[in-house]
Amino acid sequence: MTERKRKREGDPPARTGRVRAVADMLPDIGGAAFRRFGFVQSSIVSRWGEIVGVRYAEVSAPESIRFPVGKRSDGVLTLMVDSAHAPMLQHVTPAIIERVNRFFGYAAVARVTLRQGSLPPVAPRKAPPSVRPIVGENKGELGESLRAISDPELRECLAALAGAVAATTGAPLVKTKA
Repeated sequence: MTERKRKREGDPPARTGRVRAVADMLPDIGGAAFRRFGFVQSSIVSRWGEIVGVRYAEVSAPESIRFPVGKRSDGVLTLMVDSAHAPMLQHVTPAIIERVNRFFGYAAVARVTLRQGSLPPVAPRKAPPSVRPIVGENKGELGESLRAISDPELRECLAALAGAVAATTGAPLVKTKA
């Protein structure tokens, strides 16, 4: 009689023969590739513009993060930088380190190394959709948008609020007690 293997916590799930969606497998595949190139989290690459700001994201891209053996802190972040912008980024590396560490939530990066080269072209971003006012030149627009609200009291309150907002001009005034 052979002894069956016990299921350990780190073991992959048993094969069931069922079809799995590709989306279920992609985080595992992408995560392995990112870890191979030194990224603990793939989100640092995809959210680089949010982390360092548009100005620096246009001229730099994260290449890898290397940590000391057995640690997940005090790493070295390697950035690919447009050649002409390398001196500028060298001056703002303390700010980049602070922003990356704030993103991680701990002192993940202690040093930044810059590697000069050409960045891949970035696809142009679409402009954000324009915000359209609720109340336009046609006063009937407000009535059309509020018809879907079934509660008559709420509909009246929202109509009064929208009318008051449309009637104001300039910045709001704040009254203080003297």
